[in-house]
Amino acid sequence: MRGKLIAAVVATALAFSMSACAEDSGSGTSSDSSAGAGGSTTIKSGLKVAFLPKQVNNPYFDTSDNKGGKVAVEEFKGTYSETGPSEASPSAQVSYINTLSQQGANVIAVSANDKDAICGALKEARTNGAKVVTYDSDTKPECRDLFINQATSEGIAKIQVKLISDAIGPDGGEIAILSATANATNQNAWIEQMKAELGKPEYSKLKLVDTVYGDDEDQKSFQEAQGLMAKHPNLKGIISPTTVGIAAAGRYLSGSTYKGKVQLTGLGTPNQMKAYVKDGTVKAFALWNPADLGYLAAYAGAALASGVIKGKEGDKFTAGKLGEFTVGKDGTVLLGDPYTFKADNIDQFNF
Repeated sequence: MRGKLIAAVVATALAFSMSACAEDSGSGTSSDSSAGAGGSTTIKSGLKVAFLPKQVNNPYFDTSDNKGGKVAVEEFKGTYSETGPSEASPSAQVSYINTLSQQGANVIAVSANDKDAICGALKEARTNGAKVVTYDSDTKPECRDLFINQATSEGIAKIQVKLISDAIGPDGGEIAILSATANATNQNAWIEQMKAELGKPEYSKLKLVDTVYGDDEDQKSFQEAQGLMAKHPNLKGIISPTTVGIAAAGRYLSGSTYKGKVQLTGLGTPNQMKAYVKDGTVKAFALWNPADLGYLAAYAGAALASGVIKGKEGDKFTAGKLGEFTVGKDGTVLLGDPYTFKADNIDQFNF
């Protein structure tokens, strides 16, 4: 992530904060914001902001939504809500989008389980007046107003491949990927970039032999990790770019004869992974601050709903404590680069 974000992460132990906004409701004004192409310079108060994660009761989204989004909405005196499916299936979010639209949500912040399946519902919600911001996992650009990207796909791929290479050592060996759902836009983008990264000369001794899917379910991910070892007895490492998957794989490896012999890295939260780092199962893993991601998504939606920006490339807005951001190509706003957690810094964080 950009330098200021990493500095904030280390200095404040990833303090959670966030702000959200929406559109028609709210006659007053709240947080000041830099004017973009929209004309207005202030964010409305009274906006109804709804977060729709891939699945509820997921520690990652509990952090991004409730410790990021909710804080932000309260900052500008909006109304916050979170709703969503208990299982991360492609079409499970459609009915929730329809309901939020009918309820008059000003902003819908959604992490897409499938880039195509929810497009129709999102387009209808936008027609009804909602501003749609995707975060963590995108839809097709024409289905939303902005996408809040936690980091570039290239940056996420690079750090994960480097971490597994460093953990395994110079001799290399067979590696596998334990992903979330087969349809998850972000997962598939990262996997493709990891394959490209593995094609570089410095990683010539690493061989990707399998990619499996735990569907962001703890038990299924645990079983998939177990299955990888049965299928590939010479496996040297697992990359799991999902917080549910890496924690489940860590639990499996830490209690098996493969502990310390098969390396594990990916994207996880410090609280999930602390025990596995301290017992030697995991040397290092990465993530951005999910609370900052939700915080930024809320402010971006608020800026749209208040007319501060229109979502065009070059638009600028201020996201509370995180500072100023600029809308990039295809309506994308970049949070920053991933941060690496390891034994000498993991105790500094609590999320």
